[in-house]
Amino acid sequence: MEEINLDCLVLIFNILKYDKKSLYFCLLVNKKWCDIVVPILWKKYCPHEINEKLCNVILSFLPSSSKKLLSDNNIKLPSTLLKFPLFNYISFCRYISSNNMSKIIDIVLKNLCNDHRRNLMEQEIYKLFISQCKNIEYLSWKTRQPLTLFPGASILFSQLHKLSIDIDYVNSDALYDLAQICKDLNTLSIRSCSHYIPDLFYLIDAQRNLKELNLYTEVDEKTGKELSKALARNRTTINNLYLSSIDNIVLSSLTTLVNLKKLTIFHWENYKKIQQYLTIYEFPNLQQLTLMYGHLSSFKEISLLIEKTIGNISEIYIDTTNKTAKETGILIKAIADNCPKINYLHTYIEPKDFIHIKSLLLNCRSLSTIGLKSLEFFINKNDNNIGDELLNIFTLFSPKSLNEIVISGLWKYSSYAFTRFFESFREHPLYYFGFIDSDNYITNDHKIIIRKYINEGVVKSTDTI
Repeated sequence: MEEINLDCLVLIFNILKYDKKSLYFCLLVNKKWCDIVVPILWKKYCPHEINEKLCNVILSFLPSSSKKLLSDNNIKLPSTLLKFPLFNYISFCRYISSNNMSKIIDIVLKNLCNDHRRNLMEQEIYKLFISQCKNIEYLSWKTRQPLTLFPGASILFSQLHKLSIDIDYVNSDALYDLAQICKDLNTLSIRSCSHYIPDLFYLIDAQRNLKELNLYTEVDEKTGKELSKALARNRTTINNLYLSSIDNIVLSSLTTLVNLKKLTIFHWENYKKIQQYLTIYEFPNLQQLTLMYGHLSSFKEISLLIEKTIGNISEIYIDTTNKTAKETGILIKAIADNCPKINYLHTYIEPKDFIHIKSLLLNCRSLSTIGLKSLEFFINKNDNNIGDELLNIFTLFSPKSLNEIVISGLWKYSSYAFTRFFESFREHPLYYFGFIDSDNYITNDHKIIIRKYINEGVVKSTDTI
């Protein structure tokens, strides 16, 4: 039998990279297969899952100078280290995480709280990875180690595409050095920027094609102003922005981001300002919108933002703790009229606005996942089977693409409407069906019906029964 071409094998194994079990079996076929699979496994999975065995493999690559330094400082490495590893496994890694470095140190030092020993261990492990990882893609920097000064740093950081950095652990000199050699980041995540550091903005400006900026931090007024200027200077390249607890100055600068495709705002304060800015934002190319903030008073402003897009939105996720928010129907109508390509929607709806779901289902024929929460904690007991209208709309108008439905358990549903709803999905089964807040009106009779259709394959999974 002819051997499979090497290039074909590489293509096949890369397709299997999400199936770890199958890749492990492929390792055992012959040496050629093993040579191809090992780099894929380490690139995809390691060192994400640090355990004692994997720790020993990593520590086996420490140079003799590092081992001697650790030994001289009463740090005993495991006796089970590999003497002659078959591969340079470290060189295959694409991911360096400070959390994983801590796990390795904990395994060796048995969680010993000795700052000097931990510092030495951390130093030598980082030196190992920085010197050996020639094709690194992602680095999580949460350490006081001077990483830019370690051997091989200029190569590693010049090739880096994704960086997560905790500013509280990095001094200004390190940021300046980083900006000199790290210029091709696509994604930059900033954490704990609690004070003004000019070299942080120098790092942002040094990037030639920064597409994603994630800000997981509160900032003071001066830092907020400089962040706004940095956003403006990168307005043509940034298309993915995540903001958490960011002040009004930064929010006001978002209008400069002309090519924004993905916007996430996670904020539980200054909700009035956020809503004010939503009315003036124009992101015509927006594809994904996530808004999570506490005291949202109306969905109207979000609707205005959506109406100014050009029809490319594929995902919308809205979350709020305010149960008195208004105009849910206006938002659903805006989505139905302006988002024909949407495939994922999580938002709120009131029974008086159920009629807008019909337009949504008729106009958005690519919709695959929908979650509809109630704004009310309590439904009047006189509102008999108030959810039947919603179920009937799903029954009559759902597109074939729809395979995940989550609805509120605070609405009453009759057994008849429930059964009719599931029967309508016999030809295109639901992957998932569930309830939000299901303790009120979801009875054993409802659960029996769900179980019946689970057994018949009309619904693949649920957490309701």
